[in-house]
Amino acid sequence: MDWWIILLIVLGVVVLAAAFVASRRARERQLASRREEAGELRTTAEEQANRADQRASLAEEEAERASRERAEAEERLRRADELDPDVDVDAAAERSDAER
Repeated sequence: MDWWIILLIVLGVVVLAAAFVASRRARERQLASRREEAGELRTTAEEQANRADQRASLAEEEAERASRERAEAEERLRRADELDPDVDVDAAAERSDAER
């Protein structure tokens, strides 16, 4: 074989090896970028979930407070009906039960 054919074969092998190495590095960079993006998304999702949990907790507290206030108001209304001589207590109790 002539020396230039051997040189072309060696150059071809070197070019293919360089292309292979370059493609592997590019893929690794792409994977690293995707991992970083996924980590940022996870962090953002965790923060959002924590905010949602806090809002849910506040909403539950507010609902409990509203329920207590509603019960207090109903108790005051019942007491007022008992004190008022013009209110039939049994009819007021039936009306109250029907509203629930």
